[in-house]
Amino acid sequence: MNSPGSNSASPNTTGDALAGLDAPVPAGLREGPIYLDYNSTTPVDPRVAEAMLPFLTEHFGNPSSGHPYADRPHRALAVARGRLTALIGAASEEVVFTGSGSEADALAIIGAVLTHRDPGQVHVVTQATEHPAVLEACRALQRRHGTAITYLPVDAHGRVDPADLARALTPRTALVSIMAANNETGVLQPIAELAAAAHEHGALLHTDAAQAVGKIPIDAARLGVDLLTVAGHKLYAPKGIGALYVRTGVLLEPLIPGGGQEHGLRAGTENVALAVALGTAADLAQHELDHGGPDRMARLRDLLARRLNRLLPGLLTRTGHPDHLLPATLHITIDGAGGDDVLAATPAIAGATGSACHEGSREPSPVLLAMGQGHDQALSALRLSVGRWTTPEQIERAADAIAATVDKLTSTPATRGNKTANRQ
Repeated sequence: MNSPGSNSASPNTTGDALAGLDAPVPAGLREGPIYLDYNSTTPVDPRVAEAMLPFLTEHFGNPSSGHPYADRPHRALAVARGRLTALIGAASEEVVFTGSGSEADALAIIGAVLTHRDPGQVHVVTQATEHPAVLEACRALQRRHGTAITYLPVDAHGRVDPADLARALTPRTALVSIMAANNETGVLQPIAELAAAAHEHGALLHTDAAQAVGKIPIDAARLGVDLLTVAGHKLYAPKGIGALYVRTGVLLEPLIPGGGQEHGLRAGTENVALAVALGTAADLAQHELDHGGPDRMARLRDLLARRLNRLLPGLLTRTGHPDHLLPATLHITIDGAGGDDVLAATPAIAGATGSACHEGSREPSPVLLAMGQGHDQALSALRLSVGRWTTPEQIERAADAIAATVDKLTSTPATRGNKTANRQ
């Protein structure tokens, strides 16, 4: 592997990189249940951990210092920023490292509104199925400053209609915040169209792209967005590092004022090790995107859907849009079986019923309710997301385990016997 301070690419791979199996398997995945919760968080890629380690143990200097101990950290920070900007189609001066995706969302939304003399006269538009980090930032503005917030509806597929946005915009609208990909359903929003509509009315467009970056090609300039959020732990980097793309010329009020780091938008001495981790993860993600990564994820997702449909005929309904969908996300509802009950009774897999931010709640997902699902159907949801180390063999075993659990939860012994006979 090349040094994180180098400008050359870091993936230590050959041939078809996205067999996925050429990447060393993290120790945490070598035992335990089959991991199908990559949307919640990704394991840290061992190559990412290796790249960041020298900046925890050896290259400890403050990158802003003026002596030799700062040289390697300073160079590594610049290289990491360049690698991330290459992944998202930005310039190096347009990326601000943050402590998380949620912080990046807050900086984008609150920071944009606070540049106005009277935030109480500002209007912000978002959507009903947004991530809690966006929704709570909007609510904080409304609570603290009286900022007006409009929540756009979504259709049955979970998508915002650009015409609805156009109707919601007013001369007071300063910001529109619509996520690129939903963290529960994987549904992709028409971001370029939404950005164009926002700009026609002089508003900025922010997109939380935490679930999309690295999984599908993202080009901030081509999308026309003004602000874009990245979260490291969705990208095989550690938790505690994120980034915000800030288009040149966009003004933000910093939430953490101080010493002027990160172009004056996020004070505090940079965590060079975590920035290196994110930059390395971005480099690996670009390599996978260039070598068929999305297609491999989609094949695994569809294999899982087909096998579950075969094992549980007539019981499954897929959620989301048939075309505009993340390749790694399968969201389903199972007739007659609660999602929490299925997961609790299937220790062979680690999955989710929705956003990790809502896990532990027995209430139906607000995302699914906004899409028009009924209470019982929403409680029957399962979100199964594949990733870098998922194999076809694991997919088959996972489907078999889920089907066996659903049989127990939904069938009498007699009907279970008939179903089993029919599957032979």
